[in-house]
Amino acid sequence: MRIFAIANQKGGVGKTTTAINLAAGVAILGKRVLLIDSDPQANATSGLGAEVAEGHLYHLLLGEIQAQELLRETEVPGLLLLPAQIDLIGVEAELLGFKGRERCLAQGLFPLAERFDYCFIDCPPSLGLLTINALSAAHGVIIPLQCEYYALEGLGLLVQTIRRVKQSLNPRLFIQGLVLTMYDKRNRLTHQVRREVTNHFGQLVYQTVIPRNVRLSEAPSHGKPIFLYDVHSRGAMAYMELAKEFLKREMIRREKKKSAGKRS
Repeated sequence: MRIFAIANQKGGVGKTTTAINLAAGVAILGKRVLLIDSDPQANATSGLGAEVAEGHLYHLLLGEIQAQELLRETEVPGLLLLPAQIDLIGVEAELLGFKGRERCLAQGLFPLAERFDYCFIDCPPSLGLLTINALSAAHGVIIPLQCEYYALEGLGLLVQTIRRVKQSLNPRLFIQGLVLTMYDKRNRLTHQVRREVTNHFGQLVYQTVIPRNVRLSEAPSHGKPIFLYDVHSRGAMAYMELAKEFLKREMIRREKKKSAGKRS
């Protein structure tokens, strides 16, 4: 199972929308996918229409319930959810006394390694212990960036945090890509932000951009990913292209790794 944290400490950048719809898109393309809601706001949970009676991420992090018991089916075949609730907000304080508290999520997910192809973690808009746990468990990080004036504000701190986690907790961690969201091609600032981000991060920036789209904004209130709410919308088409580009990057990574293995 390849694990990807979807992270940005800046709120309102389309992080949860990207987590839900990228996970759904990859599942629709035939992969076994797990989406983990690691945000106390639990928007990914409600955005998939999940009801959480008992047991969610809080209990996994504290070692009270096994991950297999927490999984919830979704309306998308091949996509399962590990949900959250508002009381997840208290877990960081409770974990402070735990030895290896930064690795609780990684340890909890270990039994699921063979069950899924991909796992996406919707991180909270902060760089606290929940995000550190996600980065410690992940292979890569996907960073959504809103196309606005302050898009790069705080991004340096996130990149610095990723480097620190890589050095001290998770040497395999890398930035898998940056996704430009709320893209308005009529807006001059949008193109300026894209140039700046591309100049700084190069090929890490996804070619696929996510447009401003009313249907994308409406879908969570109906508890559905965009593909089940309006499959013909511009938002649905964009996220399907993003899912394809994600899988293409993964295929290229595997081929490079295979070639490197043959040379050695």
